[in-house]
Amino acid sequence: MLHLTRTFTGCPAGPLKYLVLPHTTLIVYPSADAIIILNASSLVLVRVLALKEVFPGTQRTVSCFAVDPALKVIVVSTGTRIAAWSLSGVQSNTFRVHSSLILPDDDPVTALDCRAGLLAIGSQKGLSVFTLILENDLLTWTAKWFTGAVTPRSVAFSPTLAYIATTTFDATQVRVYSTTSGVESQVIPHPRPVSDVMWRHSSTSRGDDPVLFTITSDSVLRIFLPVVDSPRRLQLHLAIDIFASLTPSNALGVPSYSTSKIMWLDKEIIGPVVKTLLEGSPAATRSVELEKLRQVDEEKSDLFIRVLDDGSLVLSAVANIDRKPPTLLRHFMISRSPPGTIYPLPSNIYILPRAELTMLTLVTSPPLRTFEVPASSLLSGRADSFQLCAAGPDKLPLQDSKISHFVRTPAGRGVGVVRANGGETWMVTDSGTNLFQVDSWSTVDHVVVLDGGKLIATYSADDSKLLLHSSPPSVLTVPRISALFSTPSQSKHESIVGVTDEMSILHIHISTTPCPTLVLHSCGALPLPKRPKLILPVDPMAWSRATISNYDHLLSISDDGELRFWILEHSKNSGWRCTGKVRTGRRKFTNARCSSAKKSVLVTRDAEGQELTIWDSNESEFASGLEHRRIFSAAEPIHDLDWTSTPDNQSILAVGFTHHVELLCQQRKTYFDDDPAWVIYCKVEIGNFVPYPISDSIWLANGSFLIGAGHQMFLFSQTSSLARDTSSCSLFESVARSNGPLDDYHPQMLLQCLLWGKISLVKQIIVRMAQIFRGSNEFRWKPLPIEEYYGEEWTTRRPAKPYDFLLGSTDQGELSEDQRFSRALVESLIERLETHPLSHLTPNEHAHLIVLIQTTLEIDEQRRALDANGFRYVLSMRSFYILNRRITSDPNSPQSGGDIARKTGWRDRLRYRDMIWAFHSESQEILLNASVAACNGKMLWSDARALGVFIWLNSVDVMRSHMETIARNEYMSGDLRDPAACSLFYFALGKFKLVHGLWRQAVWHKEQAIMLKFLSNDFTKPRWKTAALKNAYVLLSKQRFEYAAAFFLLGGSLKDAVSVCIKQLSDFQLAIALARVVEQGNDGPVFQGILKNTVLPMAVEGGNKWLCSWAFWMLRRRDLSVRVLLTPLQDIVDAFGINVKDVGEPYFDDPSLALLFSQLRSKSLQTATGTSEISGKSEFNFVLQVARIFCRMGCHALALDLVRSWSFERPTAVSTVDLKLPPSPQLSRRSLTTDPFLLRRRSSIVIDMDVDSRTPSGQTTPKPPAIVREDEPDRLARKAGLGSLIKSAKHDTQVPEFDINAFF
Repeated sequence: MLHLTRTFTGCPAGPLKYLVLPHTTLIVYPSADAIIILNASSLVLVRVLALKEVFPGTQRTVSCFAVDPALKVIVVSTGTRIAAWSLSGVQSNTFRVHSSLILPDDDPVTALDCRAGLLAIGSQKGLSVFTLILENDLLTWTAKWFTGAVTPRSVAFSPTLAYIATTTFDATQVRVYSTTSGVESQVIPHPRPVSDVMWRHSSTSRGDDPVLFTITSDSVLRIFLPVVDSPRRLQLHLAIDIFASLTPSNALGVPSYSTSKIMWLDKEIIGPVVKTLLEGSPAATRSVELEKLRQVDEEKSDLFIRVLDDGSLVLSAVANIDRKPPTLLRHFMISRSPPGTIYPLPSNIYILPRAELTMLTLVTSPPLRTFEVPASSLLSGRADSFQLCAAGPDKLPLQDSKISHFVRTPAGRGVGVVRANGGETWMVTDSGTNLFQVDSWSTVDHVVVLDGGKLIATYSADDSKLLLHSSPPSVLTVPRISALFSTPSQSKHESIVGVTDEMSILHIHISTTPCPTLVLHSCGALPLPKRPKLILPVDPMAWSRATISNYDHLLSISDDGELRFWILEHSKNSGWRCTGKVRTGRRKFTNARCSSAKKSVLVTRDAEGQELTIWDSNESEFASGLEHRRIFSAAEPIHDLDWTSTPDNQSILAVGFTHHVELLCQQRKTYFDDDPAWVIYCKVEIGNFVPYPISDSIWLANGSFLIGAGHQMFLFSQTSSLARDTSSCSLFESVARSNGPLDDYHPQMLLQCLLWGKISLVKQIIVRMAQIFRGSNEFRWKPLPIEEYYGEEWTTRRPAKPYDFLLGSTDQGELSEDQRFSRALVESLIERLETHPLSHLTPNEHAHLIVLIQTTLEIDEQRRALDANGFRYVLSMRSFYILNRRITSDPNSPQSGGDIARKTGWRDRLRYRDMIWAFHSESQEILLNASVAACNGKMLWSDARALGVFIWLNSVDVMRSHMETIARNEYMSGDLRDPAACSLFYFALGKFKLVHGLWRQAVWHKEQAIMLKFLSNDFTKPRWKTAALKNAYVLLSKQRFEYAAAFFLLGGSLKDAVSVCIKQLSDFQLAIALARVVEQGNDGPVFQGILKNTVLPMAVEGGNKWLCSWAFWMLRRRDLSVRVLLTPLQDIVDAFGINVKDVGEPYFDDPSLALLFSQLRSKSLQTATGTSEISGKSEFNFVLQVARIFCRMGCHALALDLVRSWSFERPTAVSTVDLKLPPSPQLSRRSLTTDPFLLRRRSSIVIDMDVDSRTPSGQTTPKPPAIVREDEPDRLARKAGLGSLIKSAKHDTQVPEFDINAFF
């Protein structure tokens, strides 16, 4: 995860104020137009209070501020405006707007103090006091009095609120006013200008008598007290020079006047600490330090602290202030720490409480530092225990200037902060948890940061000069530049790339001899047919000097949304070379970025809002490149996009909004969930503590993330210096787990292995899991050798018995009990997994793992003669039921979250993929029996629909028999035995008399008499058919749709019955079942109409190629059944004339499509004909796409096995066409002159060939208009050889050499 590790909110320029809460202490200081609130012990940001929250549009800085410790109110002023925030009583860290006040325009505020609902305001014209009242349910400040006076520099209420002390600018007088009347009661003169005034606050003080401390510019502390005869006038009782108590040796012979102020230690803070130390010391213990502490406690002494120029802390005390009368005020020194205790030297020092009474927090400012100090060490003068907890940012010249945007180095090790009045460069340090300021610059038009932030180059449009800030500086005159950025280089310094207004590219090198010098390397436009709309740099966060040549440098975007990737050639003919392109079809885009992993993101304006799309560069006919699409509301615009990459080249996208940033990462594809390919990994939210909108956000090295808002910066990193939990994984680790290679035992890996016939491997993995659990309580998996994944069991090892592939080739009789795949081993493993779930598996994945293990055992024990497709169906069917049963048995389990949600894996039916496996199986009798058994021997129509039984059954007799079984079960399923529940199925079977007999037994039914009378008629006669149809329409009007369909069948209108099933019941499977049973085959017009008008359009609109392939197979178009697997759906729609509104995105993300294609391509003459129309290039790209999907699923081993074992089998033909073509890398391994049929095949299909009349379909392929293609000779060669397809033998087709880079 990302943690906020560093905040750059500005260094305090003056004194701090603090707010002591029950469990923590906050420090408060102004910065530009805001108030910064930090945790005193850690300097962690709590809240930023901006004046714009109360006064929108305010740009002025804070002039004064005050803290009311009683009401927990912070009051801030700028000019004549005053705003107040209060701490929420519900949430201790939440500040809400409290109230506001505006003075006359000619009377700006110069000083503030706030105590217990009273507000003292020093302004240009004098002093005023306001009280807080509730008016119309709003807190309002009401003027109590105003007195004209010299402009106050500071105001301070006395603890009893009876007096107000003020000082003026460069004055030597302290004026005291009565809070009640506003009358000036006293003027206290001083020999030097007064720098600070403090009232003594103490619950154990002299009752209502005020005690005033003043500090003059010569660092002399004066104590003013009233006397008995003048209780309302303050008189000087003691003046203390801190250096007078130091011996000459301690003072280094000459008094050294420090700029640090003398600070009075609040007795409410220091008193309990002194008592705790004394109570914890043995009574008999005698030491100088303890004696001084006892003296302080007994005499109720007041403590003062100061930092000297040598960095030492001086702690002194004044006794007898509380005596009446206050006589013999005595000052003595308690301790002095060694030199260098505090460095750098601060102007102010504060001692604040901590939760432990023996510890204190020491805060200095400026610079802002916080220390954890044992109270005993502070009071005794020991410096060995002072621990620096946190350090705030140092003061910067431009720290109050608003941030415009960030500019980073290519590797993210340096960043430039571009502000309204200039900017500065920073280096990333401490593994990405801190930034170190390096350099700064004045206002320019463009800037690039080089060499990790050590070097910068700036461009000014006024003189069109590029200036390298080196020693000596280097200047290069260039054309007018609209964009400037740096790119990696193999030389010492990065290169600079500029984009001119005419979209020309300037490539500038930095020569290192004899000193850094700018050299224009090249200048020219990209080789594009027309001028691009945008040219952007690639976010190179995964680059290194060793891999520069492998990554793109630029991304160009055309007006019609075509993305092109460019790399700089470093050969003699240097220039920009296009490495790929993606056609997005997007226009009106507002933002775009490209990652070093060739992932691109586009933001376009849409009627619904803002459309964000993520594209992969591997575009082909099987992948449009679109990986993710999401619509954002226009009310929250996307301001910023930025990419970073993990060490294993996983991409992370930051999408910046007004007050938060969403981090999107790619998610592993899975069969278990329907989650999108990209998900929000986490949100970086700053709106809850920063009111400014985000100006920019950017990724830096080590996975750090920098956000700029207002004039402040916030650095997030993967590891927090404050985090104590080392078990939490970092951002990169978490992303790698969600999208990297899977362990061998992962359920997704096991499922794919089972589908691809690697049964023995799965059993081996299960056995190893059980062995690991038996040997240790901690599960540590050692990856299997990659060779274990090679080969397919039922094709490489022919079993002697039909079921041997379920057992593998190992003779299990020779294995020991803990090495044998058995029920005892599996049950023991499942029991262990139930009580000790594996780490890094989600509840859904954990449930699927147990289901797959249990399913493998059940199928293994049956040992039936299943073929490969039958096994795949049974595997999916058993997993389907077992998982649903697990979820429904415990709806309150963590997996279900209290309900049966889709997220848990619950499904209404098998996927069409699993149904098609059963359709192509030769073991359908076994599959049907297994399906019935899975339904506890009583399959209802809901079960048959969930399993797709009437989709995959081939035998008409079996379908009729099974429909009768379903009818019987539907009738018997209810306690009332309702004949209406089974009438539809019995009418489809033509068993009208049977239904009539069932109605005779339904004496309880209110419609019995009517139905008995009506069904006693002869429905072979037109009269009664018409009557049945009329009743069907009446039932439709009453929305009894299933019964209406039954009456349509009774009236002989199958077409109307299936129409009701499709339109009213939304159950096309029921329509298919009725049509196939009533028409007793697959060639009836109603069933053919369902396929053409319902199934195919639905499959095309949903992009479901499995259903498309099945529909074409049932239409006797087996050539299209195989071609649709690899052909764009739009081509099929155009050729076959399918009426659809839109063509859905095809499901090419299912590796099992390759299994189906490998089976169908040579299954019959028609499928061979269809295969011959698929080009070798298309098949090659298809296999690469499936391999990419395997990698996206985390099954990298299976991807490797696929590309090394796939056989490009092609039908051979004898051709009389003599074609003279140049050599091609995609031609057959055979000679062109001897086998022209195997010439390079085209990448897109035109259906322009007739199917032989001897094929079962007896139909012809529709011929679209002729299209002239470059590969026309290849098409003619294939067509010329079709006549001898049956007699020809299969042989391999030459394909391009495998390139691993094609996956990514």
